[in-house]
Amino acid sequence: MSTPLEDAMDTLIRFFHHYSGKGGDRYKLSKGELKELLISKLTDFLSDPFLVDKIMKDLDSNKDNEVDFNEFIILVAALIVTCSGFFEEHLKK
Repeated sequence: MSTPLEDAMDTLIRFFHHYSGKGGDRYKLSKGELKELLISKLTDFLSDPFLVDKIMKDLDSNKDNEVDFNEFIILVAALIVTCSGFFEEHLKK
């Protein structure tokens, strides 16, 4: 039986590969695949589809116009840190 953290890790890996497997390099997200993933799975955080261009540019550290799993996890980690900071401030009030 897996722990909730292990389940969360498994979910992130599965989501990435579900979307990266739609076309092109199955181990990387194209801009279209990244946009589809962000809009469908992170709607509360990234509701503006125009942010995808900026996110893609910021994440694509090797400038190959694709986002690999390491680059994707940077986005997820940044969102988690941002949410954590928000909740810490909210709890202080």
